[in-house]
Amino acid sequence: MKKSIQRAMVSMLVLTLAGAGLCFWLYKAEGYDKKEQYSGSGKESQRPEKESSQEVGVDPVLDGDAVLDGGRDDLQGEVQEVSLIFAGDIYLSSYVLEQYDREGIGGVLSEKLLSEMQQGGIVMANEEFPFSAGGVQAPDKQFTFRADPSYVKIFQEMGVDVVSLANNHALDYGPDALADSFQALDGAGIAYVGAGADKARASEPFFAQAGQKTFGFLAASRVIPVAEWNIENQQPGMLCTYDSAALCEAIRTTKPQCDFLTVYVHWGIERENVPQEYQRQLAREYIDAGADLVVGAHPHVLQGIEYYNGKPIAYSLGNYIFNQEIGAAVLLKVTVTPENESRLQLVPVYAVGAKTQEMDGEQAAELYRFMEGISYGIHIGTEGQVE
Repeated sequence: MKKSIQRAMVSMLVLTLAGAGLCFWLYKAEGYDKKEQYSGSGKESQRPEKESSQEVGVDPVLDGDAVLDGGRDDLQGEVQEVSLIFAGDIYLSSYVLEQYDREGIGGVLSEKLLSEMQQGGIVMANEEFPFSAGGVQAPDKQFTFRADPSYVKIFQEMGVDVVSLANNHALDYGPDALADSFQALDGAGIAYVGAGADKARASEPFFAQAGQKTFGFLAASRVIPVAEWNIENQQPGMLCTYDSAALCEAIRTTKPQCDFLTVYVHWGIERENVPQEYQRQLAREYIDAGADLVVGAHPHVLQGIEYYNGKPIAYSLGNYIFNQEIGAAVLLKVTVTPENESRLQLVPVYAVGAKTQEMDGEQAAELYRFMEGISYGIHIGTEGQVE
């Protein structure tokens, strides 16, 4: 009897120890599962920071990347469409500045155009002059341009984010005036491309983030009055593209750092609506090197649009803000889709009394028909959409 009681007690002890061990094992297992559940951050991988890039933004973000309005993200963080706005040649002439001094920015641009630019995601234009009150005027040059640095506020009020300084007027008053322009733009928070204190800076892209994409911008000139303006021969100077090598090298370096790359080029023949064959050839080489969009300036009139390997080329947008009168030009709106495709829309403009304003009705329809006639294999819809 005594042995039976002892055996029963031993059995109970064994069962108790086994139960305790099982409970402990389950507790540890549950704790391990919870630790695994919360140990990961759950965040998607982030794009590494770019090397040697300009960035501007309007909204602070934790990872330090620049962010611009124009891309809309839903609650799931999906990539949305982004709006890019391109203006052609801008010269703040005495006529324009007198109008601005009298009436403010509303005397220079119509309310609708001002709204288009201010609400655009990323806005780029060709600055066809230096911001400077000094320098030495270029000898034997028919037209020389400059504007007092205080008027950089006009670009700010228009919502310009980045300008091209690669053109045949940025050095009208020499390297000192060009350096003044760098300083004025830097002070205003406006980026510049296509010119710099050395070749590395002249080849440097501008980056902006919008809609969870990174957008890159480069510029170069195929039109300079003397060889000394080339950054290879003078510093400061501008990046030139009489052949495609230097710009294509910059494109190949920049493209891996961004999702969508725009190349803005100064080229062509003034007052000619048809691009030169070299323009078409260079544009193809830029796209082959990695450009997603090519935009042109310099002719001071409109040139056509074509697509190469699915990428758009707008050869010349014409004058956007210049002297008193502009017969016809366009503000180019580019919508970049989540799939990185681009949709183009033309906003037709003209200027009277140094004020640029939108066309409408039959005037706009006539411009669309004209653009179709000088373009290559495109159709323009009633609202200016390029198809």
